[in-house]
Amino acid sequence: MAPSKEWLDLASLIGGFGSGIAGVGAVAAFWQLRLLKTQSVTSFEDGLVDEYRDIAKDLPLDALLGADMTAPQVADALPAFYRYFDLCNQQVFLHKQGRIRAETWVLWKDGIVSNLRRPAFALAWAEIAAKAAGDFDELRALCPPKAAAQKGAA
Repeated sequence: MAPSKEWLDLASLIGGFGSGIAGVGAVAAFWQLRLLKTQSVTSFEDGLVDEYRDIAKDLPLDALLGADMTAPQVADALPAFYRYFDLCNQQVFLHKQGRIRAETWVLWKDGIVSNLRRPAFALAWAEIAAKAAGDFDELRALCPPKAAAQKGAA
């Protein structure tokens, strides 16, 4: 016995409804994955901001404020400057890999460039870059050490 037209219409309606539900579920899953990715990137970036704050605690206040520092004062703070330049290099690298949001990178880049214009940072960067030849390639491309030192001296 063949199914009636009503049963076929009902089955077709239920099938269409089920397909619609599956489509809504797929869209919801997509949005959930997108939200998780955004949260993951935010968490990753926040971790780097926390690392910056931890390093900044060890940087001389005069350097952060843009005050002139003597070469011996800068030399005493070279370990903290080194950690800062290493973080900056990592940030540039992560940007180039697409792991940092564009709007975050604009802020970070402005901060890096601004700091490297400060006299003590420029002096420390020129000294560390000279001693660490072959390291900090990403940061060197963004802020060449000699240019940074000249801007800081100007």
